[in-house]
Amino acid sequence: MAFETKNFNVANKLVLEKSEFNVECNVLLGDNVSKILVASIDANVNGYETLNGVLNYSGTIDTKIVFLNENGELNTACSSCPFSSKFLNEDIVTGQNAFVSVKVVDYSIESLNGDNARISVMLMQSGFILANKEIHTIENTDENVCCKYDEIDVVKFLGSTQETFEVGCETVVREKVKKIVLTQSNVLVKNVEAGVNFVTIGGDVITRVIYLNENDKFEDGYMYDSFKEEVEIEGVNRDNYVEGVAFVKQEDVAAELVTDEKGDKIVVKVPVCVNVFAYGQERLQVIKDLYSIKNEINTTVQSFEMAKAEPLEVIEGKIEGALTLGEEQPRVDKILFYGGNYVTITNNYINDGEVFVEGIARVNVVYLNDEDNSWHSVQLDTPFTISEKTDIKQGAVLSVNATVTDVDVSVKKGRELLYEAKIKASINYTTTDVSAVICEAAEKEEYEPKDYAMEVVFAKAGQEIWDIAKEMKVKEEQIVVQNPNIMFPLEEDTSLILFYQKSN
Repeated sequence: MAFETKNFNVANKLVLEKSEFNVECNVLLGDNVSKILVASIDANVNGYETLNGVLNYSGTIDTKIVFLNENGELNTACSSCPFSSKFLNEDIVTGQNAFVSVKVVDYSIESLNGDNARISVMLMQSGFILANKEIHTIENTDENVCCKYDEIDVVKFLGSTQETFEVGCETVVREKVKKIVLTQSNVLVKNVEAGVNFVTIGGDVITRVIYLNENDKFEDGYMYDSFKEEVEIEGVNRDNYVEGVAFVKQEDVAAELVTDEKGDKIVVKVPVCVNVFAYGQERLQVIKDLYSIKNEINTTVQSFEMAKAEPLEVIEGKIEGALTLGEEQPRVDKILFYGGNYVTITNNYINDGEVFVEGIARVNVVYLNDEDNSWHSVQLDTPFTISEKTDIKQGAVLSVNATVTDVDVSVKKGRELLYEAKIKASINYTTTDVSAVICEAAEKEEYEPKDYAMEVVFAKAGQEIWDIAKEMKVKEEQIVVQNPNIMFPLEEDTSLILFYQKSN
């Protein structure tokens, strides 16, 4: 056999289809509830399993509920609701690496019964499978076959890892703290870099804390802390491509009040989970073209795609919005506090060298109505679009995570709520390169023997020696030896002479 099989791997990224589904959560609040004021709801994925045609995963919906009990007292309850779901795709193979993201799209309080609340949560699942795909090419072992070689760059998947670590944040408060009402932490990845057998991932942890001081006044503030973590992936080097995502395990966020000689401070410990994926590039020599001087050859060419992670981008913007209360809703005489901030990304795309991120920012606003001295809560939804110039190529696959900071809600004429915030979005993206190789070659019938000893070839200006040799079914060396003064590519039309050993 003139040809042997030669295989190599390329990174294949299978983007899983987005879909939405509902989960019913029964939340035990530990006290008889009269009114829910704020709900901070987040979803985490705890583990997954890939089988042929299906990816099964499980997770938790973590809730922090601020409510009034029957005695008019303010309380906060935290709980965790397990759920499971799956992706179906015939290209999923057992044991493959995957990443699953689950985001809260919306929620509704279905019922309140004593100390129990039934909450319907709408989740959106997305993710991807990362694996190496085997590509077939050939090697030549026949001296009668002439080959033209080329070098191609191929990207392969090196591996992934997940790691959880704790980031501590703290803030000093000016007045005595009576009660911590609510904490909400988010993480934003800002850079991912490859090292030698490790990947460095860094970013910010942003925590907002709401508390009640000794004068029964609600206060709030932001805590910022940066992180830089090294996670091990064997075989990675500094020239590799890497991408990373992070999320906060809300169930395990711990906040405590610490008092010392300097006064009160709130300390929050935030567990951050990071997922890192690494891609390596290597240069391979492959057969670009071939022919035989003895036989016809049929070849089959296979095209293939390779996924490659590109440098992460972070964009920022401002959000402004407003909500006018309905006539049936009590007027706002005083905003007490607002919380449960979260962002839902609804769309992202590239257009004319600019990246666009669209979504909805949500917040629960708790306010006082003086007429009957009652507390009320309303959800304020603010659609937004942010954009920034980018070098991201059209057609790239984007994965966006966003968080809001510096949220401010004010009231106008007692019925219009005005919303302002800053937003930061972390954008991971991968591009797809397309290439092709000869994956199969088969010898066919032999050529008819030449019955002449010499041939004149009329070659055209610009022709390469390979093209002429392939057309005439001779080796390049024969053309060079028999036409020693000719330079290629030809500068002008040229007559070449070829001599053959005549067969009788």
